Amino acid sequence: MIDLRSDTVTRPSDAMRQAMYQAEVGDDVYGDDPTVNALQALACKLTGKEAALFLPTGTQANLVALLSHCERGEEYIVGQKAHNYMYEAGGAAVLGSIQPQPLEMADDGSLPLDKVAAAIKADDIHFARTRLLSLENTHSGKVLPLDYLQRAFALTREKGLALHIDGARILNAAVSLGVPLSDMTRYCDTLTICLSKGLGAPVGSLLCGSAEYIKRANRWRKMTGGGMRQSGILAAAGIYALENNVQRLQDDHDNARWLEQQLRAIGVEIVEPGAQTNILYLRQSAEMAAKLGPWMREHGVLLSAGPLTRLITHIDISRQDLQTVVELWQRFLQQQD
Repeated sequence: MIDLRSDTVTRPSDAMRQAMYQAEVGDDVYGDDPTVNALQALACKLTGKEAALFLPTGTQANLVALLSHCERGEEYIVGQKAHNYMYEAGGAAVLGSIQPQPLEMADDGSLPLDKVAAAIKADDIHFARTRLLSLENTHSGKVLPLDYLQRAFALTREKGLALHIDGARILNAAVSLGVPLSDMTRYCDTLTICLSKGLGAPVGSLLCGSAEYIKRANRWRKMTGGGMRQSGILAAAGIYALENNVQRLQDDHDNARWLEQQLRAIGVEIVEPGAQTNILYLRQSAEMAAKLGPWMREHGVLLSAGPLTRLITHIDISRQDLQTVVELWQRFLQQQD
């Protein structure tokens, strides 16, 4: 099957599986799994942060990040459509008693900084204390510019807040901008990196920050059930991904732009500004979407068809696969005439 539903569907390559097979392991809860330690050290090198923590999932990494920043009854400012507000089952509120303060996001995926400043609560017993600004990079495939990150970071310094970046696809952002990851992460206190999306690892995310912060996060990881034992087998996949699969993300970006051009040519409505990284959105009627999804599945293509349809390119999708998708799409449209 050609699976365009997400970049979470990727499977480890033979070389990655071999690295996992050969991984030296220990007990990570005791801190003595050498492969996990090596992965965390590599994350520090890439981000310029003092410490890093390996967690099973991106959702848990974001939850632990919020729990480590905010106490009960405090709040974080976040985008209305951000993943750690909208798509993580309300974990911060349910498990941490942390109040989200959602704001409408700009078209480019940013939070307007004047609105952020206005949302920061006064030091008053009636209000939850505002402790954190949480951004997402990329958001729906859109890259936050470096100058915006710099201004957002400066605002949090001025207002006494911390700044966290949900960086599930932050390496896509770095590749798109053509800069080292550390050029971006210098403008945040903490960030997460997902290893199991376009980087091709089967599981895992990293949380990066100061040594003191990661010490707190390690306690929260244990409390939320994320303390694994011989997890070097999984960490080895993460090391392989970071050492071999970062620069090739450009292939996914190029493929997404190629797919955009081809779909435009056959009359598919693309949501502007089109593909900045590996994510492409298109619009169609609900009636057309209801037909398209099952028809494509019958012909070997998986996609989440809806009035707003998201297509994601990734390491397991070739240009030839996309050529097949375009040809099938054209056949489908011809049958609707």
